[in-house]
Amino acid sequence: MNKVRKKFVLYAEISVFVLLTVLLAVINMINFTMAGEDADRITEAISKSSGNFFKDDMKEKSDDTRFYRFGNRDRIGPMGPDSPEMNASLRYFTYAFDSSGNAEKIEYRISAVSESDAELWAKSLQNEDIGWTNVTYRYRVYEKNDKTYVTVIDQGRELLPSYRILIISVCGEAAFLLLSFLILMFVGKRLFKQFEEADRKQKRFIAKIESEFKMPLTIINANTEVIEKVNGSNDQTNSINKQVRKMTKLVKHLSALSVFEEKDMSVANLDISTIFNVMIDTKKSEFEAKKIQLSFTIEPDIKIKGDEKAMKKIFDELTENSLKYAVSNAEFELKKQKDRIIIRQTNDTDLPNGSIDQIFDRFTTLENARIPSTAGLGLSYVKDIVKAHNGRVSAKVNNGLFTLQIDL
Repeated sequence: MNKVRKKFVLYAEISVFVLLTVLLAVINMINFTMAGEDADRITEAISKSSGNFFKDDMKEKSDDTRFYRFGNRDRIGPMGPDSPEMNASLRYFTYAFDSSGNAEKIEYRISAVSESDAELWAKSLQNEDIGWTNVTYRYRVYEKNDKTYVTVIDQGRELLPSYRILIISVCGEAAFLLLSFLILMFVGKRLFKQFEEADRKQKRFIAKIESEFKMPLTIINANTEVIEKVNGSNDQTNSINKQVRKMTKLVKHLSALSVFEEKDMSVANLDISTIFNVMIDTKKSEFEAKKIQLSFTIEPDIKIKGDEKAMKKIFDELTENSLKYAVSNAEFELKKQKDRIIIRQTNDTDLPNGSIDQIFDRFTTLENARIPSTAGLGLSYVKDIVKAHNGRVSAKVNNGLFTLQIDL
């Protein structure tokens, strides 16, 4: 349950990050787009005046400052590119080039760039159209009187608030993510408290069921042995033994639901090559009885830090899975590939092609099982154990071949 709480916090934090990033990205995009539109209005006004920024009607409207620009180009106010003060504060230069490439200075009102550099700069832009250059300079190239005009305006001062908003957005997002993480950790702990308590009760109930079932199953098994010694075995005693074995196995499965948790596992240096070989040897007779051709490739001396009981459970469940689903062939492989350990189970199958990762869900069995009425818990244990050992597990079917692979 602790892992579920961590996943909840992680997914919630990712959702907050994505939504906040999209929102701030849209706001900043609109902000910079509007700054670009304002700059284009200025360069357009300069182009209409053949490279000089002025408006004939400026004096008439400069005494009325009641109007603010909100989408209406004809209104003049104290803010934005239509401000009466723009003509005095604008920093720009304009150069005209004839067909021979000779440059003519039309206007030079900028301190950050020398006249010679401004001319070279304009010359490099004469084949362009409209855009940004050197981050904060907006340019426009236009034709007039058989000449090519290049106007470059300095928008650094106007863009400064936009960049400040961008920096504040990034810092604010980081601070908000940290705050939301702390809140989610607090809320998640309280929210999952009742679920964790229910999980503990479930584990106690399972442990009690296991102990309650063990005694009667043991007695039934012992009494059946006595009956067989006195009267010999028959169909009834064989049936009782079969059902006792099935119930005993089911009880073990149920008790294992809460066993394989990372905090409960012991960590030791294990030779899993030896463990796997021993497991294969104990299962050979079962494969022969079911007429399943068994082959295996196990590299020697492969070691891992993990829980011995958990590793044995993995190999036991893989071999049991082949006994349930293999048609006529089963193969196992254990090898080391770079820094990863690969465990692979393959067998022929009549399942359709595709991924079948649902077999790792609890109480899930496939329709083609050779052993019916299984609990559907075995591979869910494998998944839990692999995750506890920081590994991955997957399953797929390709052209009649089932492959289950574990990467540790």
